[in-house]
Amino acid sequence: MTATKNKPNEIKLARVYDAPLKMVWDAWNEPDQAAHWWGPRGFTITTHSKTLKPGGVWHYTMHGPDGVDWVNKTKYLEVVPYSKMVYDHGGNDEQKPMFRVTVLFQEVGGKTHMEMTMAHDTPEAAENSRQVIQKHGGNSTWDRLAEYLEQGASKKEIFVINRSFNAPIEKLFDVWTTPEHLARWVPPTGFTMKFIRVEIKPGGEGFYCMSMENGGGHTMYGKTKYLEIIRPTKIVYTQQFADEKGNTAPHPMAPTWPETMLTTVLFTPEGEDQTRLTLTWEPYGKSSPAEMETFIKARPSMAGGWTGSFDKLDDYLEKQEVKA
Repeated sequence: MTATKNKPNEIKLARVYDAPLKMVWDAWNEPDQAAHWWGPRGFTITTHSKTLKPGGVWHYTMHGPDGVDWVNKTKYLEVVPYSKMVYDHGGNDEQKPMFRVTVLFQEVGGKTHMEMTMAHDTPEAAENSRQVIQKHGGNSTWDRLAEYLEQGASKKEIFVINRSFNAPIEKLFDVWTTPEHLARWVPPTGFTMKFIRVEIKPGGEGFYCMSMENGGGHTMYGKTKYLEIIRPTKIVYTQQFADEKGNTAPHPMAPTWPETMLTTVLFTPEGEDQTRLTLTWEPYGKSSPAEMETFIKARPSMAGGWTGSFDKLDDYLEKQEVKA
């Protein structure tokens, strides 16, 4: 399934889920399953009724973390089981739909490719939707789906975040594998990063420190070990907090945080000058029930932290000449 070039009035996104097609389709269309993942992080939904057929309606209410309720009546125009859905989104009895959605599903090698197109009346309406989606973290809906599918398939708890960058794949890969680039954007907002030593190669290790830019607070140390690097599509590494001598140490502000985290970064070209990055974070090795609970509850803050870093990376890619 290959994404086509966007029209000015369209928003497109694509995802690949490590789950068979039926599992993905059912997660989308069974209300009890959709309740576990539909909507941005922090939102919940209540389904009042659902008829999945042309002319049918999904009537549900989204409950925002700020206490605001959003009443939705999705109208289905086309339903081809395990293949395609077309529906009008964002409407209710008081307002017309915001846009028309076409979702295509295809199973490839046991994984499910999902391609979504959101068609608006005008390019201006599409731009407004982009801003609304960004403000409310709407794209995290599809990350939550990946987490839900993984939990159902393997019982593993993971964190997933996707982001599309206006950069060719080689350039984006370089800012993840070159220490002087990495240190400029990866630390949380308000922090600086310095590598004390690092070898970014399979089997290589890194030791770094992060300090607040204004000099306040304490310095945090961490270390990484690179398990797999496949240029320009994949990076896998473990990460631990450390003391100033490089010994493994607990999270300085969360003593029940898992000792070791596994990070998998996938790079997918979405055009000549655009690349989608998929980052998966998960506890590595044995974790106690308390550590798993801490990890699960921290997903919204993880999303906020990585979003801040990705915002910095966006700005860095725009302003810096990064040689691919």
